[in-house]
Amino acid sequence: MLLTTLRTSGRSVRQTMFFSAKLVATLLTATSCDSGGIGDPCVPEDEHRATFSNFSISEVYIESRSFQCETRICLVNHFQGRVSCPYGQVPENLSLPPDAPERCRLPGTDGDRQDESVSVPVRAWRVDRTPDDSVYCSCRCDGPDPNAQYCECPSGYACEELVPEFGAPDDTRTRRQLTGSYCIKSGTKYDPTRHDADCQAAPDAPSCPDPAGENP
Repeated sequence: MLLTTLRTSGRSVRQTMFFSAKLVATLLTATSCDSGGIGDPCVPEDEHRATFSNFSISEVYIESRSFQCETRICLVNHFQGRVSCPYGQVPENLSLPPDAPERCRLPGTDGDRQDESVSVPVRAWRVDRTPDDSVYCSCRCDGPDPNAQYCECPSGYACEELVPEFGAPDDTRTRRQLTGSYCIKSGTKYDPTRHDADCQAAPDAPSCPDPAGENP
């Protein structure tokens, strides 16, 4: 089942569709046709909230109007955890001091203050889908709207459908702003049959950052 949440101008509209994965998309403007900066790292705005737990491996999350990206699109493509907290934190960690290496902190902070700590449990990165392969600036490269402007994916990227068409065929607002394909790094298409370990269970995996087991 697919639960889609569209957040525009502070109002939320929910639609439930039958698909195999869950999609959460944040829309503030239509996607950009500028392909500059594709692949640049980005940290989604949700990670600046202490009560935000983590993204889910079953989700695609599209943040438009991201000022970290030339394309204004920060793509979270089937990623688990927080970009800023590779090893996550279990409930028992929440009683530790905010600067403890086991704690998750808000991006750009070092845990000097209690309000810089994430206040909820967080799942660790999956070793097969770290941010380098699943969270970065992207753009919409194809879609059902013949009047929309689409970008061209650069070398090393593939145009992959991430947002299936939903709603009534004449719902041009939904089709224009969301539905379609986005540039993803070649070879990183999500495989739902894989069930690899996460960095908390396998801290010595090559894809998990050093020092092993410690959050930045």
